[in-house]
Amino acid sequence: MFGRLMPTEGKFFEYFIQHGELCVKGGKEMVALMTNFDDLEHRVHAIESIEKQADKVTYAALDLLHKTFITPLDRDDIHKLITRMDDILDLMEDAAQTVSLYDIKVITPEAKRLAELCQTSCEKVLAAVSLLHNMNNAREILNICSEIDKLESDADHVMRAAMSKLFRDEPDVRNLIKLKAIYEILETVTDRCEDVANIVEGIIVENA
Repeated sequence: MFGRLMPTEGKFFEYFIQHGELCVKGGKEMVALMTNFDDLEHRVHAIESIEKQADKVTYAALDLLHKTFITPLDRDDIHKLITRMDDILDLMEDAAQTVSLYDIKVITPEAKRLAELCQTSCEKVLAAVSLLHNMNNAREILNICSEIDKLESDADHVMRAAMSKLFRDEPDVRNLIKLKAIYEILETVTDRCEDVANIVEGIIVENA
C-alpha cells in the first residue's frame, strides 16, 4: 500500500523535451527579431509568451521532483538541468526586451549571427535531452554535447569580432552601449546551452 502511494519516475524526460522545444521556438523568434524589426512588438511578445510557458514547465518539473520518491536520475541533476534550461529562455527574453527598451533601430549582421548560433544551440539541446531517457544513446548524446561546446566557442569568436568592430567603427556612444549589451546577452545564451551540455555529460558519466 505504501509503495503505491509513492510516485516513482514521473514525467521528467517529457518535461525536458517540452522545455527544449520551447527553447527552439524562442530561438527561431529571436532570429526573426534580429532579421527584421518591422514586427518588433509582436516578436518581443511572442518570446515573452514562450518564456512564460517554459516557466510553467520548469515549475511542474520541480513540483514533481518534490513529490517523487524514486527519480530516474539524481535529484540534483534533474534540478540543475531544468533550471539551467530555463535560464536559456530567460536570457532570450532579456535580449528581446533590451532591443525594445533601448529603442534599437538597426541591428547588425553580427547580432543576427549570434541569434542564429543561439537557435542552433537550442536545437542541439533539444536533441540531447530527447535522447536522455535511454543510456544506450550515450555516445550520440556526448557527440551532441561536443557540438554545443563548439557552437559556444563560435559564438565567443563572433562576439569578440563584433566588439572589436563596434569599438573601432561605431561613432555614437549610446548606440555602442546598446549593441554591446545585445551582443553580451546573446553570447550568454550559448553559455547557458553549454552549461546544459555539461550537466548532460555529467549525467551520462554517472549513469551510462
